[in-house]
Amino acid sequence: MSAQKDMQDLLRLLTTGRNKMPMLAAMGRVKALQSANLHNSIADIAAIDLPTLSTAISSDEKTAKALLVACKSHLKSSSSSSGSGTTGNKRSASDTLLSPTNTSGLSNKRSKSAYELSHEPQTPAELEASLALPQPSADEEAIEKCVVYTNRAPLVLVFAERLLRYTMPEQPLSGRLSLAQAVVSANSRSKAVSIGIEKGKGAEEEGWGAGQPKVRILGREVSVLKRSGYEWKEEEGEGEGQEGLSAVGDVGGQSTATSELTLKEEDSGAGDGDGDGVGESQAPAATSSAWTVSSPVTVKQSTFIARSTTITSPSDATSALQTLLAQNKDLREASHNISAWRVQGSHGILESSNDDGESGGGRHILGLLQADNVVGVLLVVTRWYGGVMLGTDRWRIMSMVSRDALSQRLRIAGTVGQDALWGLDLEGMKKANSVVAGGGSGMPIHRPEGARAYILKAFASPEPPAGGGKKKISGAALDREREANLGLLLGALDMVFKSWEGHVSREELDRKAWAWYVQVRPDVAGGVAGWGGKGEVKLSDILKLRRASE
Repeated sequence: MSAQKDMQDLLRLLTTGRNKMPMLAAMGRVKALQSANLHNSIADIAAIDLPTLSTAISSDEKTAKALLVACKSHLKSSSSSSGSGTTGNKRSASDTLLSPTNTSGLSNKRSKSAYELSHEPQTPAELEASLALPQPSADEEAIEKCVVYTNRAPLVLVFAERLLRYTMPEQPLSGRLSLAQAVVSANSRSKAVSIGIEKGKGAEEEGWGAGQPKVRILGREVSVLKRSGYEWKEEEGEGEGQEGLSAVGDVGGQSTATSELTLKEEDSGAGDGDGDGVGESQAPAATSSAWTVSSPVTVKQSTFIARSTTITSPSDATSALQTLLAQNKDLREASHNISAWRVQGSHGILESSNDDGESGGGRHILGLLQADNVVGVLLVVTRWYGGVMLGTDRWRIMSMVSRDALSQRLRIAGTVGQDALWGLDLEGMKKANSVVAGGGSGMPIHRPEGARAYILKAFASPEPPAGGGKKKISGAALDREREANLGLLLGALDMVFKSWEGHVSREELDRKAWAWYVQVRPDVAGGVAGWGGKGEVKLSDILKLRRASE
């Protein structure tokens, strides 16, 4: 984990400050250092002599010297900010720039970055607790009656945040808010260009996001930053919407918490639909962080779940499948555990499949791997037969859960697994020229605190008609009203997403969610006249999006 963090720190140093370079070029420089058998930590590079560094990065002495000076300056700045040598009112530069508020009463020499997270010590539990949203309402009658007055951007943000609870359950609240804000930012940029408010290429078109991993949310790809070392899990017994979190340790540099949380939320969610989901006796147990697991899909009492894991050889496939079944009694008792795998051999692709009693099933899911040219993966589809023949419909369901499990491996381009993420602010990076607080100690992200503050005040009640005689209320009362409305909105969206959970794949749920947003968003004028315009949203219309009971 430390080596990974060292590399990320170095990438941040290379892509920020006066001598910044595009991310793709920075990654090339890191690769050159690796090829020269030089370590990737800033401290190690600072200790290298100039000729060796210049040769390693295949560059002139001036470029190598700039990198050397930057590494030494970073170490000096870090040392002064963490030491105890400051006294009285004198504060280090990083203290002044990075503190959430300038409590010393001294003016900052440079403005604090609007994107850098606070460097104040804060545990995952403390961060998530500070971002708590209003409790999602379960009062369907109150939701039916509620009408909110808002503009489109905060509604997109709330849609995205709630959606991520079901499509990326490994993400904590802080990650969901940051990623949701990234979606809003990307949509706003596209809209501004389309109506002529902004012109020219966006940050991503100019290559600012090159080399960064991406995730798809509401049909929109957004660049993300892996939060190395951020581990969390949801404590049992917490109510809906309560992010009860605690830090957990690392196991070989990989977190087991994300995998366990994903499985736990899927298991509990499966029984929250229409009563035909996976029950406790069929719920899959947590296996290991190596497996990705689809949402369960139940049709006519038959339940399907797919899993995928990385393998490098035929023996890996055999061993992984045997271990999976040995550790999961529920899977051993299932009707079928259909499997298929493909690996790269010395003379071409090696592949195989097994029907496990479901005639043609192995060949079908192997075809999915072949069609997408997926190599190095074992795919297992488990079926609990419900007593009703599904005919050819079973192929469609197998494909759905298989693509769900596989998409989780491919959802994040790069090697960030299912770690907690930040949404990167590429436009902010471009406008600020990548200069962030602390001389390059962090990349510009969409702050979850800003997203939370935005939606807490975004959902007012409509103004009464003229002559309605409504009394004026205080600002504090208005805030309480808006927060109550947000709780009702969160509750409505949870009811919608829960009704579909287990019946469609996560990819399909993401696609549906954007169409649902378009269907209920406030009606505003077109073009420039409607930019930032507000309108009414009836929560009863959102409830109509729920899946009809069979």
